[in-house]
Amino acid sequence: MRSISTAFISAALLTFLCAPHSASAQLAAPTGRPAPQARPAPAPVAPTPRAASCHNGMSFDRFLADLKQQAVAAGVSQRAIAEASPYLVYDQGIVNRDRGQRVFGQVFTEFAGRMAAPFRMQQGQAQIKTYAAAFARAEKEYGVPPAVIAAFWGLESDFGANMGNLPTLRSLVSLAYDCRRSERFTNETIAALKIIDRGDLSPDEMIGSWAGELGQTQFLPTHYFTYAVDYNGDGHRNLLRSPEDVIGSTANYIATGLKWRRGEPWLQEVRVPANLASGFPWDQADLTIQLPRSKWAEFGVTYPDGKPLPSDELPASVLLPMGRTGPAFLAYANFAAYTEWNNSLIYSTTAGYLATRIAGAAPLRRPAVPVVQLPFNELRELQQLLVRAGFNVGKVDGVMGQQSRTAVKAMQIKYGLPADSWPTAELLAKMRGPRAPAAAQGPAAER
Repeated sequence: MRSISTAFISAALLTFLCAPHSASAQLAAPTGRPAPQARPAPAPVAPTPRAASCHNGMSFDRFLADLKQQAVAAGVSQRAIAEASPYLVYDQGIVNRDRGQRVFGQVFTEFAGRMAAPFRMQQGQAQIKTYAAAFARAEKEYGVPPAVIAAFWGLESDFGANMGNLPTLRSLVSLAYDCRRSERFTNETIAALKIIDRGDLSPDEMIGSWAGELGQTQFLPTHYFTYAVDYNGDGHRNLLRSPEDVIGSTANYIATGLKWRRGEPWLQEVRVPANLASGFPWDQADLTIQLPRSKWAEFGVTYPDGKPLPSDELPASVLLPMGRTGPAFLAYANFAAYTEWNNSLIYSTTAGYLATRIAGAAPLRRPAVPVVQLPFNELRELQQLLVRAGFNVGKVDGVMGQQSRTAVKAMQIKYGLPADSWPTAELLAKMRGPRAPAAAQGPAAER
């Protein structure tokens, strides 16, 4: 469902940019939970020829007529379509925002310091107390701990305070007509019509982020329709105004959609050996590599206070979001739910860490010395050099996503550097050199 959302990006000036779902989290403390206000349907905005190019020049009106036919074929009633029609208008401004999103970089400690701040931890704990019955029911039925649900709730909307303020149907149909992700948003528009048809929300209640996410944990309509549950017994699944429905639906999505493993941990801070002479296998510190905790203990991984890890066979990965001198975590099988919810490593690690804090874990250990991040222009240069070396890093945008980190790790191994996937000035200097070796593995980059 997930990626970094619209309101989340613009408010926080954050990290990675992905396709929606999202996090409508704000950096300021929440100010309350206003109920969505009914508003008149917006006036149509004329589409541009660019928007129609992937539809063989089809006008928006013709495209919309075809979409309505698809909705009827998918089981949507004519009544629901008639109710929604005044809101199914094209807005070039939505498309411009989708195409013009900027990407901002922050290191994990900066991002987590803001987004997993003490006030959000405390509010998460308070929500668990306030809605204790709903949280207990969700944990019993779905196996998802209250802290996990509360952390997503807090990050996505500050517990309902910041859900976005744009008409959802207008956003969805505009992005459906646009060529970038037309099929995806056509399906999302039809799902939104199904939500109306089911009686969960009326068209004028559908107010959210510009990319179409709805509710206090920012579900795209396909996930809303599939996973929303009525937890307060009023006959509706209202993720905008019912905290109980939010709790139950979020638990259902995490358990059913993201395959949460009941009774297992998700993320745990640890300490890795600081001394390079320790022989720690830095190339094994990767989310794609799982080893038993007993093996990590053999390699010198301990709890943050130096106490030994359990010598058991529970599989885990070592996660180093800022390299070997930054924070370190054991990421368990359930951490995959976080990276599926939002594929930004910074966001997913922060969400998992906030959940541990709400559950009672100690604050993050600060690095002994500041971890240096390369400037944006040097990160882009490094990505360009990685592309020349034969790696596909995705978009060359100065953001170290998973593809870039994998390429960095391979070149660190090539140069005999600690392979912790963190881009450094030393690696950049070596790759700038006249004898920078080409990568022996990896597909050629797509330009």
